[in-house]
Amino acid sequence: MSTSYEISPCPACRATDITTVVSRDEIRDEIEQLWEFHTRRLRGDTPPMLLHDRIAFSQRPPVGIARCGTCSLVFRHPRERGDLLLELYNREAPDERAMRALFDNQRRNFAEQVTRLTRVFGGTGRGLEVGSYIGAFLDAANEADWSFVGVDVNAVANAFARAHSHDVIDGTIDDVPIDAPFDVIAFWNCFDQLPDPAAAAIAARERLRAGGMLALRVPNGDFYLRWRKRLDAHTRPLARAALAHNNLLGFPYRHGFTLRSLQQLLERAGFSMQHCRAAALVPLADQWTHGWAAIEERLVKSALAALPPAHAPWLEVYARTAGHTFQNSRGLSS
Repeated sequence: MSTSYEISPCPACRATDITTVVSRDEIRDEIEQLWEFHTRRLRGDTPPMLLHDRIAFSQRPPVGIARCGTCSLVFRHPRERGDLLLELYNREAPDERAMRALFDNQRRNFAEQVTRLTRVFGGTGRGLEVGSYIGAFLDAANEADWSFVGVDVNAVANAFARAHSHDVIDGTIDDVPIDAPFDVIAFWNCFDQLPDPAAAAIAARERLRAGGMLALRVPNGDFYLRWRKRLDAHTRPLARAALAHNNLLGFPYRHGFTLRSLQQLLERAGFSMQHCRAAALVPLADQWTHGWAAIEERLVKSALAALPPAHAPWLEVYARTAGHTFQNSRGLSS
């Protein structure tokens, strides 16, 4: 019987200079802290299906976490096999009520995302969202005069998006035809979970028109490693809040990008970073969250999103074909 895991070089740059930085026991401790954190902030009668992406995640916890000494990427090591990962996401059957709650919550935040995208791109156009899931971004973008379609591996989520009148392709970016180039391709929620993000960036480049834009939002691996070191007796409450409110406690992602690793990956795929801003995870508080906890979440995320991009929990990056100048959210060339 074949194993579910594989030992591989760095998924971003293919280097073999890899060092384990977080052990399995340390991950287990983080997950225990995550459960304690959210159990205190959620009502006792919260439906179990609404714990998904807060306490329960699609993938198993990491066996270990490594850092690449060449490009600085933070990633699971060993890693789940890519074919099994796609099968896992394909067979998920999200609950209708959970999808509706998530759609309503994400829709409000994606309206702001669309405004930023329009400003950075310089207008509207034809777009593709990879990992469109339930279609909350598609809904916000198309209402703002964009013409976006989605692609996702999950048939149940795609059916939900189509029920809201959105065009969605079943599969991965490789299943999207290349004969009608897009103005923008966005990976808001899945670039860090892909089996091969470097190959996905190349596939995006092949499906963009000349001068087109790639938009990404990814977790910051530097932030995760920096703040998890503060999970000691003195600074534990603050560090735990910073990590848990951004879904970084327990590291449920395959990859934690850094500015350096992301910039190198995009350059090899034929892009140059045009703009980068600090970001935090979209708000998760809903009717099942205690009022004080919802306020805490807003304050923590607002404070962290105001940091310089390299120190923020998430990175929001916009890149065009090579030759454009990269500026961060404070207008400084890098």
